Amino acid sequence: MSSFSRLVRFLAKDGRTYYGDAILPRGVTDISKAKQAKIIRGEIFGNTICLGLNYEQHAKESHMPIPKFPVLFYKPVTPLTGPTDPIPIHPLAQKELVWTTSSIICPWYSIGNDVSHRDWQIKHGGGQWSLGKGFDGWAQYGPGIVNSNIINDPQNLRISTKINGKMMQDSNTKDMIFGVAKTIAFLSQGITLLPGDLIFTGTLQGVGLGRKPQVCLKVGDVVEVGLEGVGTSVNKAEFTRKTESRL
Repeated sequence: MSSFSRLVRFLAKDGRTYYGDAILPRGVTDISKAKQAKIIRGEIFGNTICLGLNYEQHAKESHMPIPKFPVLFYKPVTPLTGPTDPIPIHPLAQKELVWTTSSIICPWYSIGNDVSHRDWQIKHGGGQWSLGKGFDGWAQYGPGIVNSNIINDPQNLRISTKINGKMMQDSNTKDMIFGVAKTIAFLSQGITLLPGDLIFTGTLQGVGLGRKPQVCLKVGDVVEVGLEGVGTSVNKAEFTRKTESRL
């Protein structure tokens, strides 16, 4: 794949979808403001690796010990979706409500939305987190991916989540227990990291499960996750229709 500064996906005038290097107006860092892009061709994404309990204040609000090693889980490729796409609430998850957390993606940088269903994550998942975090469409990201030659220090960026305009999570990436460099160094000891792999580096404090009273995501709620130097992903929660299973 060609090198880029700010990777975006866009719909062109010919009706086709392309990946490209965003061209921003002078003084603008929010990728969603881009109106032009240089087309990039090649494979874009690979695996999605996620870290749990990687923000110190979130670990504390969860009443969990500070991890000595990164806590990992994985998302399949089907949860990945765009920065303005809806958050689909699958029929299996419609009896309980969904709460959303935010993450950044590295070694190039973006903002990701790690949608989670706590009952399927904790009670019904057989002791594994992946099902409660791996439903289709539960990993929004964007509005683009920024090259590390633009963001020099990923450990000093404001990161936040709003729901219906109300600030729910507001922190800084310096609160990470395992920073970007340490995470990549740890993973690469036993995992071959390939071009296009995504690493969700954890959620910050302020999640709905830790609030009193607890706060869950409802149908119609609009979630905004933002990262300094990148921009904001804005997604609305919607029910999806029940489909017949095919074995």
